[in-house]
Amino acid sequence: MSLPKFIVGMLFALAIVVAWSWLGGASLGTTLMRIIICAVVIQAGYFAVVYAMIANSAPTPADRLREAERKQNSTEVPKGEKLGSARRGLH
Repeated sequence: MSLPKFIVGMLFALAIVVAWSWLGGASLGTTLMRIIICAVVIQAGYFAVVYAMIANSAPTPADRLREAERKQNSTEVPKGEKLGSARRGLH
């Protein structure tokens, strides 16, 4: 979800909270508290969804390239490989 769509949706949800509070005869303080709680819950939910989307996304070609470069420049010995005299000099 893009940020402009999120903002419009959040404003719409807050407008519903205001209408609900007004129709219920709530005081101004109660209405403000409901708006603040609603806004915080919506923001936390949006953050959680965006975080989950990023955490579950597949690696990009640039990510794969960086990982390959790290492995190539690494001084770790792959499992099962014996150290030759040239490799021993690196450690």
